Amino acid sequence: MRLSPSNKAFLDARVAEFELIPAERKLVLDRLRDFIKAKHLAGEKVKLVVVCTHNSRRSHLGQAWAAAWGEYFGIATEAYSGGTEATACHPNTIAALVAQGWEIAATSEAPNPRYSARFSPEAASIHFWSKRFDDAANPPDGFAAIMVCSEADAACPFVPGAELRLSLPFTDPKASDGSGHEAEVYQQRSAEIAREIGYAFRSAVGGR
Repeated sequence: MRLSPSNKAFLDARVAEFELIPAERKLVLDRLRDFIKAKHLAGEKVKLVVVCTHNSRRSHLGQAWAAAWGEYFGIATEAYSGGTEATACHPNTIAALVAQGWEIAATSEAPNPRYSARFSPEAASIHFWSKRFDDAANPPDGFAAIMVCSEADAACPFVPGAELRLSLPFTDPKASDGSGHEAEVYQQRSAEIAREIGYAFRSAVGGR
């Protein structure tokens, strides 16, 4: 397993929290579990595209943890993200992931910076920048689209190329920006997103 000790410890802690997930959320996550399991058993890569409105916060958190859970459970996974519009990946998103074990470096500057991220020194990098969900960098088909904000869910009822589309909204941590509590709120939201995506991955390999 190519996870840094701090990243693995973070995911271990989320596994211990799976019972905190509400039953109605588990019903949605069970559909994601079935998608992951079917691809894994067929020997295919699991491709996930996490979508929010601006591709600046929740969708990047989901992309990061989907990639990490694939490594944690030994499931070949490609994780992507996108928005219904492009803005910029927010620095508070990056700060939360760094605090939770990720190695992240900026590779370009504003107005839409790009970041290279790894969950361990041995792992291949994944890349964060704000883009539309149908950007050429994302897969054109064969993926599950995970809608993590209600606005994007409403604005994009159909995702071309998606084999599965799930509505899994989370509260936007943006409301904490400038409050002095940003770090706590972003890390809490990151942990919540990690917990729920991790539940689907573990269920796909036989856990509950």
